[in-house]
Amino acid sequence: MPHSSQVGTVDFPTLGDLLDAWYEQHCRVPDGFSRGKPFRQYDWQFWCTANHYRIREDAKWVPKRPLLNQAFTYRRTQVVGVQKTGKGPWMACVTAGEGVGPVIFGGWAKAGEAYECADFGCDCGWYFEYEVGEPKGIRHPSPLIQLTATSQDQVDNVYRPLVSMIHMGPLKNLLRPRENFIRIVGNSDDPDMDRIDAVTSSAQSRLGNPISFAPQDETGLWTPANRMTKVADTQRRGLAGMGGRSIETTNPWDPAEQSVAQRTFEAQADDVFKFYRVPDPKLSFRDKRQRRKILEFNYDGSEHVVIDSIEAEAAELLETDPAQAERFFGGRVVAGHGSWLPAGLWESAHGLAS
Repeated sequence: MPHSSQVGTVDFPTLGDLLDAWYEQHCRVPDGFSRGKPFRQYDWQFWCTANHYRIREDAKWVPKRPLLNQAFTYRRTQVVGVQKTGKGPWMACVTAGEGVGPVIFGGWAKAGEAYECADFGCDCGWYFEYEVGEPKGIRHPSPLIQLTATSQDQVDNVYRPLVSMIHMGPLKNLLRPRENFIRIVGNSDDPDMDRIDAVTSSAQSRLGNPISFAPQDETGLWTPANRMTKVADTQRRGLAGMGGRSIETTNPWDPAEQSVAQRTFEAQADDVFKFYRVPDPKLSFRDKRQRRKILEFNYDGSEHVVIDSIEAEAAELLETDPAQAERFFGGRVVAGHGSWLPAGLWESAHGLAS
């Protein structure tokens, strides 16, 4: 089971370096004092990007019929993390790239070859020079993306920063925000193609469509009770039909709810990459000093986070809903309604205990 609990060395072929540079050129920090500045991935974000876009070493370039998802090591990715680490803005960058960036394997680079935006409908003047033997990227010819969550408010965690990025940089010439969807500038006049839709379980007319990419937000809340497990299954069928892939982002889940996030994490498929940094199970989240160590571990590498502010929120939530506090800020899989798993039990069962 491909699982990563920490950032490692990128020593494999990937479109991650190309996309890292593409994000910095085209995407903008959506808010805060750095608003409008180029988006630069944190180390953990780059690690997830590099793995999601990891290319199989035996991938063949077929110009008339590119391999799409079969060129990649992983069919889908799951990123588990506490609140406010930057999952939403990162997913916004990935979604923008899936719409108009170099996310399809385009062969292996020869000396002097480069990716040039001008070749793919972008007039920003940017180019990226490949190293010999590096995988090349091309733009998807007919992207259809469903940015999905349990509610409109949840969808906005990714949709809002994406729209901000579009307005503040060169993406505005490639992506056109409309009400509840974003038009992708391309070669098709078909109103049902070349678009990024913000959808929930109520969007039944859209959920059966073949799609190229599905960013699925907060899948720890996707359960049989709210019909979101059905949504996940439907989207994966749609992705399979179009050679597409998906990424889940989520907080740790309540193991009593049998969520999509839990189902994904516990699955044994070799083509699903999972990133989840689990804090030391010996530390108590209810002890202030030990909680501080947990928070520093969970938010390491997310430079925008002020630990003191997170500590204040976590301490207050502990008074009313300790299980939720430990999931949201402690980074642990904890049952709700006051029921706690014995310390270290879940981690030990999944080989995560330190």
